[in-house]
Amino acid sequence: MSLRYALLGLLSDRPASGYDLLKSFDTSLADVWPATQSQIYTELSRLADAGLISVTAEGPRGRKEYTLTAEGLAELRHWLTETTPQRNTRSDILLRVFFLGVLTPEQSRAYLTGLAELSDRGDEELRALADSIDWGGDQLSVYGRIALEYGLRFNAMRREWAEWAAEQIR
Repeated sequence: MSLRYALLGLLSDRPASGYDLLKSFDTSLADVWPATQSQIYTELSRLADAGLISVTAEGPRGRKEYTLTAEGLAELRHWLTETTPQRNTRSDILLRVFFLGVLTPEQSRAYLTGLAELSDRGDEELRALADSIDWGGDQLSVYGRIALEYGLRFNAMRREWAEWAAEQIR
């Protein structure tokens, strides 16, 4: 369901084609809410059918540019202010940690060391992403930087925790 709101949010900044939106997902939203091309185009059709976006321009090869409608903006604002975010309760990483006792201590430490390295790679990717974006003073840039900072801090926390956890295993 949040793909709907990710698209509405991106379109609240400016009109965009499906291709433009896919690029935004590939760069700025990949770590927040990944989506495939088919998922994006399917959801754009649903949003248009629901009257939450409209096609404002059509170009060569069927290219369509979408714009957020007043109803779409109201829906986005409702979602932001009047619905409770769903807590992601599943974690493949932590489920594995819970059962590390079936491995040797060396294997368990190796897994946790791997998590620390995963966090380092995630940090490097986010820093490269931050360097590649032409940050402006627009709202999407301001709040995009805030979301990116969450990712940087999360990676730092996970790295620190994984290093601590590896030290706990005897």
